[in-house]
Amino acid sequence: MILRLPALLCCLLLSNYLTAQSVKPFKSGDRVVFTGNSITDGGHYHSYIWLYYITHFPTRRIHIFNAGIGGDVAQQMYERLESDVFNRKPTVVALTFGMNDTGYQLLKGAKADSAYQQKVAGALQSFQSIEQKLKQHPEARKIMIGSSPYDETSKTKSILLIGKNAAMRQIAVEQQLVAKKNHWEYVDFGAPMTAINLREQQADSAFTLQGSDRIHPTNDAQMVMASIFLKAQGLSGKKIADIKINATSKKVETAENCAITRLVISQDKLEFTYLANSLPYPLDTIPAGFGRQQKAQAGALKIIPFNNEFNQELLHVKGLLAKSYRLNIDGKLIGNFTSEALARGINLAAIPTTPQYQQALALMHLNEERWTIERRLREYYWIHYSILKPKGLLFNDGDATVDSLQKYAKRDFFVGLTMPTYQKARFKNVRDAWQKEMDLLTDQLYTINKPTPHRIEITAVN
Repeated sequence: MILRLPALLCCLLLSNYLTAQSVKPFKSGDRVVFTGNSITDGGHYHSYIWLYYITHFPTRRIHIFNAGIGGDVAQQMYERLESDVFNRKPTVVALTFGMNDTGYQLLKGAKADSAYQQKVAGALQSFQSIEQKLKQHPEARKIMIGSSPYDETSKTKSILLIGKNAAMRQIAVEQQLVAKKNHWEYVDFGAPMTAINLREQQADSAFTLQGSDRIHPTNDAQMVMASIFLKAQGLSGKKIADIKINATSKKVETAENCAITRLVISQDKLEFTYLANSLPYPLDTIPAGFGRQQKAQAGALKIIPFNNEFNQELLHVKGLLAKSYRLNIDGKLIGNFTSEALARGINLAAIPTTPQYQQALALMHLNEERWTIERRLREYYWIHYSILKPKGLLFNDGDATVDSLQKYAKRDFFVGLTMPTYQKARFKNVRDAWQKEMDLLTDQLYTINKPTPHRIEITAVN
C-alpha cells in the first residue's frame, strides 16, 4: 500500500535511500547522453550543465546530448536505447524516469493505492530490462537520476493527483539500489526539489518549481536541477578566480585559478593584468520554458545560492587608503566601491557588465541556439518514437506517412503542434544540415570560450 504521507515526512523517511552519491565530473572527450521523458526532452538542465563546463573548463571539451522523448515511460526508453542512445557512442549515459510511469489517474483511497502499485511494478519490471541492456555496454558510465517531483503541496488551481509523488519516490529508491548494486552513480532531483517547494510554500502557498501542471519544471527550476547535478559532481566551491592584493605591501597574496601580472600601485591607483582560467557563468534573464508559466533561468538566484556555490570571481584589495574607488576593466567603468567593500571582496561574476561576463553571454546565446536546433530534431524523433513506432512506421517518412500524420494532427493537439517541424525534418538533407549547424556552433563555443587578459584599474574617487 502506498502511504499518502506529507511530502516532508516522506522525504525524511526516504532520506537514507535518496542521499545523492558522488558523481564523477565529466572529463575531456566525454560524450554524455541524458535519457528521459518530456522533462529532459523539452528541458534545459542538461544544456545548463554543459554551459557550466564550457565556461568553467574551457579546455575540457565534452559533448552533451538530449535523448528525451515526451511522454515516455521506462519500457519506451528501453526500446530506444540502442537506436537513440548508444548510437551516439556515449561514454556516459544518464537516465531518469518515473513521472509518466506512475500515470495520471484521478482515483482516491484503496483504488489509487492499487493503481499506483501496479504502475510502479510495471515500471520496475521495465527497469530490469533497462538494467540488463545497460550492462551490455560496459564502455559507458551510467548515472541514474531520481526524477524531479510531482508537486502535491502547492496551492495552485491545477488538478491534484494525491499519492503520485510517493509512487515516484518508490521508483527512485529502486534506481538507487540498482545503481549501488552495479557500481553505477546516482543523483536525486526529487527530494531536494521537494524540500525547496516546501520551504518556499511557507511564504507563498502557490509557489512551485513544477509550473502550472505540477509536472514540468520551469526554467529557473531547470537551473536548480543543473546545480543539484553539479553539486553531486563535487563542483560546488570551485572558483572562477580568487584575487587577493595587499596595497600596503604592494604584493599579490593570492591568485587562485588565474595569473596576475604587471602590478602597479601608486598613492591613489592600483592596476594589474588579470588572466583567469575560467569564465563567469552567465544566466539568461528572458522568461522561457514549458507552457504558460514561463520563467527565466536567472530566477534560480532567488531560490538557491548558485553564485555563492558555483560562480565566484572574487577580487579582494586590502590596505586602500581612500574611502571610495572606481573600478575599470579594459578602460570600461564597472562601478564604484568603498575600500571596505574591496577589502571584504567583490564578486565580479555577479556583475554582467564586465568584459569577461559579456564574453560568457555570447557563449550562453550560442549554446541556446544549439539547444533550439537540437529541440527540432527531438520533435522529429518524438513523432517517430511516440506516434509512428506503435504503428510499425518507425523512420518511415514516405508520403503516405505524412498524409496519415496530417489527418491524425486534426485529432491530436501535440501532433498538430509538431507537424511543421516534422515536415521539414523528414528530409534527411535537412536533418543533416541541422546537425552540421550544431557541430559548427559547438566548434565556435570551444573557440571563443578561452579567457583573455584584462587590465584592471582601481582608482581613488576624489
